[in-house]
Amino acid sequence: MTTLLRFRHPLEKHALTHRVFEEINASLAEQGLFMRKGTIVDATIVMTAPFTKNKAKQRDPEMKQTRKGNQ
Repeated sequence: MTTLLRFRHPLEKHALTHRVFEEINASLAEQGLFMRKGTIVDATIVMTAPFTKNKAKQRDPEMKQTRKGNQ
């Protein structure tokens, strides 16, 4: 994927992005790796205030804390 990002502008200039992804998708489909349905989960860790209570001053049961590395 890094290669595609490095050459993104030339690919767009020559209208090749659609064709490149068609080839990638065809290759994945041939190997049985192409997903037609699913869920994408973003597990990006972001910096926030160390505050875990909601407006009602209670701990939000859906809120979780994690550490990135040893930070």
